[in-house]
Amino acid sequence: MKIAVTYENGNVFQHFGHTEEFKVYDVEDGKILGSQIIGSNGSGHGALAGLLDGEGIDVLICGGIGGGAQRALEEHGIELCAGASGNTDEAVEAYLRGELINTGANCDHHHGDDHSCGDGGCHDHHDCGDCHGGPGIQGPNVGKLCRVHYRGTLNDGTQFDSSYDRGSPLEFECGAGMMIPGFDAAVAGMSVGEIVNVHLMPEEAFGYPDPYAVFSVEIARMPGADEVSVGQRVYLQDMSGRPMPAAVVAKDDTMITFDANHEMAGKELNFQIELLEVRSD
Repeated sequence: MKIAVTYENGNVFQHFGHTEEFKVYDVEDGKILGSQIIGSNGSGHGALAGLLDGEGIDVLICGGIGGGAQRALEEHGIELCAGASGNTDEAVEAYLRGELINTGANCDHHHGDDHSCGDGGCHDHHDCGDCHGGPGIQGPNVGKLCRVHYRGTLNDGTQFDSSYDRGSPLEFECGAGMMIPGFDAAVAGMSVGEIVNVHLMPEEAFGYPDPYAVFSVEIARMPGADEVSVGQRVYLQDMSGRPMPAAVVAKDDTMITFDANHEMAGKELNFQIELLEVRSD
């Protein structure tokens, strides 16, 4: 088996589409036999999947990656493990131990409060060019600071978030990938004072649930796990010590199972958006 890792100065490079090098590991029976550094030949994210396929890569470990690149890897039959950071050797060892969790097309692998619709608006906190903050977002407001009020509801009318109720408008740079893609795209073409209603499919919002984000841990290996119950939302830590929200979905005497998918993953969302202000600085 061959595992490729986006590489820069010994660490996992965070932007798949902009990586200049990969560190490729030859693995047999769960052990690393050797490794080498290969160049990306200046390929953009659309061609990198083909390059890796040509090198016989079975698994890609990276930090951030966009949805288009993820689909390209799937088409080439390359397994993806996104959301890694830190030393590349340690990341591969963690993968081989089954401890590296694939976060999917998240672009910067950061799971934190930014992802909570109930606490701070529908942020997706993306920041790489091969994501939805890139050339796919077009309109006069791209690259400008926008202040909006919004209300978010599910298809059954249930409200899940509202800046109106909080009394605090949301401010963000349009097109910079700070928002979920459909929200960003809607604001990109709006005029100040305009109010629009948009319906977003999961791929335009928080994506679809990732089965790799559901994982089980021995209770004895996780301090405090015996005190939580099924249905409770908790904060775990990723490999870099950052907080990662997850829901407890199962528990028995020895094992506890977490679901680290975003709570809105797989859902269609509706937004009423009012553009209050646009600034260039």
